[in-house]
Amino acid sequence: MNKTIGQAREFVRRLPASVKSRRDPVVVLCPPFTAIAVLREELGGTAVHVGGQNLDFHESGAFTGEIAPAMLADAGCSYVIIGHSERRQYYGDTDGSVNKKLHAALSHGLSPIVCVGEKAEEREVQLTDNVIIVQVQRALLNVSPEQAGTLCFAYEPVWAIGTGKTCDAREANRVCGIIRETVARQMGPGPADDVRILYGGSVKPETIAEQMAQSHIDGALVGGASLDPVSFSQLVEFGGPG
Repeated sequence: MNKTIGQAREFVRRLPASVKSRRDPVVVLCPPFTAIAVLREELGGTAVHVGGQNLDFHESGAFTGEIAPAMLADAGCSYVIIGHSERRQYYGDTDGSVNKKLHAALSHGLSPIVCVGEKAEEREVQLTDNVIIVQVQRALLNVSPEQAGTLCFAYEPVWAIGTGKTCDAREANRVCGIIRETVARQMGPGPADDVRILYGGSVKPETIAEQMAQSHIDGALVGGASLDPVSFSQLVEFGGPG
């Protein structure tokens, strides 16, 4: 929940041309709902995609305050974040609603970025692997192998979000490998190879190179470091292929 329309527009205008034309890695900006249409207009003719931070799984109706998938698509979104830890923690997202939102997004041509991750207390009692496996399995319920291959999963350890703590790159890679293995068991090796797996959790320019060097990490879901166009541009430039 950052940036007014004017601030979001200024952010985009300060991005260098090298970022706006970058196709590898794919660059996606997920602003507040109020700024989506403006950013899509500002980014016309560039390689940068726009995404939503959340959506409702209903098509329309008496759901005051929510955003339907068709509304996001109409505003120019091609991606949407689903099940971010803050949505789970503060606004009641569950594994069940994440699955419903995923299907709603796919039905409207939106590429879901599905967030999974463990809390500090779950890691302390060595439940990380179980938490991740269950969240991925439930997200993929009734998803076809063809659909699964188009997804992004984002591993965001809850204890590392907004705290300044960063999961060790090798450990993050291990958990991302578990995500890929779970997709393989449920959907087959093809979709598991195709799915993109991101790391999120206090991602910053000082750590991005080591994270992107890992075998199972294809990109980053960036929080605080994405609010400044300079640090965000550094992440894109150092991110490498993904």
